Amino acid sequence: MDTDSLRLFVLAADKLNISAAGRELGFAPAVASARLAKLERTLGADLLRRSTRKVSLSLEGLDFLPFAREILAQEDAAIAALGKGNPLVTGTLRFTAPSTFAQLYIAPVLPEFLELYPEVTLDLRLSDTQFNLIEGSFDLAIRNIALEDTSLKGRKLADDKRILCASPAYIEKSGQPDHPEDLVDHQLVAFRNQTARPLSGPDGRTGIFDPRAAGCHLVLDDGLSQKLATMAGAGISMNSLWSVHGELANGSLVQVLPEYLVTDQSVLWLVYPQTNVLSAKVRVFMDFLLERIGKSPVWDRALND
Repeated sequence: MDTDSLRLFVLAADKLNISAAGRELGFAPAVASARLAKLERTLGADLLRRSTRKVSLSLEGLDFLPFAREILAQEDAAIAALGKGNPLVTGTLRFTAPSTFAQLYIAPVLPEFLELYPEVTLDLRLSDTQFNLIEGSFDLAIRNIALEDTSLKGRKLADDKRILCASPAYIEKSGQPDHPEDLVDHQLVAFRNQTARPLSGPDGRTGIFDPRAAGCHLVLDDGLSQKLATMAGAGISMNSLWSVHGELANGSLVQVLPEYLVTDQSVLWLVYPQTNVLSAKVRVFMDFLLERIGKSPVWDRALND
């Protein structure tokens, strides 16, 4: 199989523009179209849907794209093993992360990364909605759940400690709960699809934070909105320490049931599709995030200060 045509297909899929992909590889528009047509004939499938106004991936193209990326990664790795090929890290990296975490920690360091690797283009999807990495052709993602999908691999970025919070005004109005059982008498703010979380207290005492069982009246699908609603006095919510450590420090939030720990051992993972070869662009971005964020998380330092 012609890997130049595969590279053209991957670029066209990223740009949704065959002519632009061809120009990047030095092909005239007519030549680029002819090469892609030949690739489709070889595969016996239409990979791209073309119209006079736009280009989109077909269902077959969506299925084939991850394999095309893998073939190209294998080729690049083989050439690099011989000490040949382009020493620069290049290409488009598709990355997804929770929006609040990305705003606080990813976005501020992106200029530094792009200065280090000017030939890399970052295509970021920042949302608290978790996208399917394979179907979305993502190279890398940040997840804060257990890796149950066997098609994915991961490296730990940092611990994701969770705590219960409320505003000082809410505590003054409704009182401070002394035991998890007291939460049934409080207004709770929950993240959509939030599961019950175990709590471990002193002297072996235990409890549970289960907003739905307690009759939660405010459900949100965005972490920042949950924090802002909690700060405004909507009730008690469970938040990642990385999200609220600043507000705890300035007093706009206070910790609820501080002697009880959330014992689900949540972790922030850098996850990527299962592959034999980790491309250079993914490897350097992972190493960069581990160095700038994971090596000494600012929220852990704030907690210890």
